[in-house]
Amino acid sequence: MSTPPAATPRTADPRKTIRARWAVLAVILFAEILDLLDSTITTIAAPTIAADLGGGESLVQWLGATYALAMGVLLVVGGRLGDKFGRRRLFLIGIVGFTLASVACGLAFGPAAIIVFRLLQGAFGALLIPQGFGILGAVFPRDQLGRAFGVFAPALGLSAVCGPILAGFLIDADLFGLGWRSMFLINIVLGGLATALAVKLLPRDAGDPAVTVDGLGSILLAAAMLGVLYGLIDGPANGWATRPILALAAGFIFFAGFCLRQRHAAAPLIEPSLLRNRGFTSGLLLGLIYFAATSGLLYVLSLFLQNVLGRTPTQAAIALAPLAVGIIVASIATHQLLERLGRGLVLIGLLLTLTGSLILYALIDHYGADLSGRLLIAPILLTGLGLGACFGTIFRVTLGDIDPAESGSASGTLSAVQQLANSIGAAAVTTVYFHTSGGAPTSFLVIAGLTLACCLVHRLLPAHAAAESH
Repeated sequence: MSTPPAATPRTADPRKTIRARWAVLAVILFAEILDLLDSTITTIAAPTIAADLGGGESLVQWLGATYALAMGVLLVVGGRLGDKFGRRRLFLIGIVGFTLASVACGLAFGPAAIIVFRLLQGAFGALLIPQGFGILGAVFPRDQLGRAFGVFAPALGLSAVCGPILAGFLIDADLFGLGWRSMFLINIVLGGLATALAVKLLPRDAGDPAVTVDGLGSILLAAAMLGVLYGLIDGPANGWATRPILALAAGFIFFAGFCLRQRHAAAPLIEPSLLRNRGFTSGLLLGLIYFAATSGLLYVLSLFLQNVLGRTPTQAAIALAPLAVGIIVASIATHQLLERLGRGLVLIGLLLTLTGSLILYALIDHYGADLSGRLLIAPILLTGLGLGACFGTIFRVTLGDIDPAESGSASGTLSAVQQLANSIGAAAVTTVYFHTSGGAPTSFLVIAGLTLACCLVHRLLPAHAAAESH
């Protein structure tokens, strides 16, 4: 009796494998867009929320600061937790928690409640966002990663345009009488869909129990940032009484403790070797100043459009659209120029931002409440071109002298610093807006001054950008 022939081993359908990879990319991108939308909506919605819940100017400032604060403090920790317990698990915890925190924001009954829920939203976002890039790195072959990540820039740029516009539309539409609350409650649908897709499509991974997480360092950094933000917001509003001064002092003490912890922790949030690299530390300093200035710029523009020019939330969002258009155009253009111009491209972006800020100062100072919206289009677009030329460029140039083995830690640190800068800028620049006699014009002078300081620091950056594989 003859033996039947051995079965031919089945091979995976390459088309199915490719489809599966791009389906995973779609889920990750969906979560990134959801995070970006929720990080930008309060730029437009803060005045409306404060008018409804009370809390006044302080609530406007905290709404701008809290999400970015939680994101910045926990971003690196979120990445480490994904390495330790599995990226898919942390992604699912992050998206479910983010959705529930969004619903809580939409149901908030007072200023303190929405601040706490906004912090929670940012914290779960910090668990969610770092996992996506790790998952894509595991799913896509190395030679296809550039193509996969290339989808992010236009998609996120479009979200930056649509986020504030969507927020303005939902507020003005007053769907079901919900007003601003619908901006958050819509995440019941969006977050639920993202969760269902993630459960079905994301690959399982075991994680590495040996990975350590510096929880104490995160606590010290969070305490430091909360102390500084509380002092910046409460001090000018209450005549610099004892409480805000003590909060600022405590913030600096906790920050000193955080720095000491980074020198001795087994798995520090910031690798000490990175801080010995002059180009990298210069990039951190420049990024901290620049992102703080531009975060404040977005809030001041929104407040001026709504509180001074009397624009509705939708009209204010549309008036800010040239800023996002400029970001998209410059981001695409600079991708081709970065390797040739290096840090010179950062300087071009800084000068564009500086020029746009000075023109906005001159127009607002001269015309005040009589300023025509048409006069704002050119300087807002110019400022957007500056932002687009700087956003990704600062990161790539800062990584120019970094050893490839340290690029993961360095990139995480830069992302965290950007979020912390957004938090500080939203608090500090809006403090200038609310508590100086010059208001908006003085705010734009401060933004211009900070941008000029960045121009002076830029020569300390590495001359050339890191290779894209970094």
